[in-house]
Amino acid sequence: MPPVSEHESPAGDRPVIAFFDVDNTLLRGASVWHVAIGAWRRGMLSPRDIWRFFWQQRHFIKVGENMGHLSDIKDKALRLIEGKTQAEIRSLSEDIFDRRISQRLWPETVALTKEHLAMGHQVWIVSATASEVADVFARRLGLTGALGTRFESKDGVYTGVLEGPVMHAQDKADASIALANGLGVDPTECWAYSDSSNDIPLLTFVGHPVVVNPDHALHAHATNHDWPVMRLNPSSIKEARKRVRREARRAR
Repeated sequence: MPPVSEHESPAGDRPVIAFFDVDNTLLRGASVWHVAIGAWRRGMLSPRDIWRFFWQQRHFIKVGENMGHLSDIKDKALRLIEGKTQAEIRSLSEDIFDRRISQRLWPETVALTKEHLAMGHQVWIVSATASEVADVFARRLGLTGALGTRFESKDGVYTGVLEGPVMHAQDKADASIALANGLGVDPTECWAYSDSSNDIPLLTFVGHPVVVNPDHALHAHATNHDWPVMRLNPSSIKEARKRVRREARRAR
């Protein structure tokens, strides 16, 4: 998909991409919870639906995502979006970002996206969240673009069918690899940030993997592979920003 906003690398330089996960990396918790709240306010979900989303959100914050959780979320998203127009979902996505998401972003990791942009890097969101929501993230934060889960539409109305895979685990890595290959990017110069062991394929693809407040499995993997672990505290953030500047200078 085309970039949401234009941030080109310096003339003559090979592009470098920094990939950022959303849930529990840029945003505390799961973005789908905030989508559910916005949909409920507009009468698209029942009180029973929103209660189930609440318990899933609590579980996600506590222990992270899993395949059963994501499958349930996918099914709900397909039911929610079926029959809605693209204009309705775009409006919902903008409203959700303004009312809920913007207040719950981790300022530390948002600052890292700005650090990469300042180095002339492209910054892409890659997330299982709906592409409409991911696009709003990218636009509002001034990033290069977004790769999210896409839903089929006909004549501007969503059919309730996925257009391609859920942007998760290996499928997320494959989409990121395809983007990098299309731009002629050297993966050893690229970065990726995530909290989840499901993103090990993406983190392995890049030369600069950074795990952010990782789940248990990702922390163990990062320790075994000597990957940097970023905690959301001042000293860890300071070191992460220095690392971006240091490695960017080496690549020039």
